[in-house]
Amino acid sequence: QGQLVESGGGLVQAGGSLRLSCAASGTILNITNMGWHRRAPGKQRELVAFITTGGVTNYADFVKGRFTISRGNAENTVYLEMNSLKPEDTAVYYCRAIRTTGPMLWGQGTQVTVSS
Repeated sequence: QGQLVESGGGLVQAGGSLRLSCAASGTILNITNMGWHRRAPGKQRELVAFITTGGVTNYADFVKGRFTISRGNAENTVYLEMNSLKPEDTAVYYCRAIRTTGPMLWGQGTQVTVSS
């Protein structure tokens, strides 16, 4: 079974930008929806954005107008373009995939730190 691998996290100043990438390592079949969640220190994991295979996108209110999710040309890749970052965006960001069968898949997470 394939895995999801995230990259692109790091340290950035408030107002800056980062681009997160998520790619499947190995074969993952029948993905219908890929998205990003995040977990800030002391908080529960929350949905940031998702995109379906049909291109429908959905964003949490706290990132609307600042973050953009998109699919890559390669199969089972997804990106999260993050602009106008705020210190409260500091969190571990996780990629996840929903399939027609089988459990939801999660990546290992990538740290995003926004300094004020």
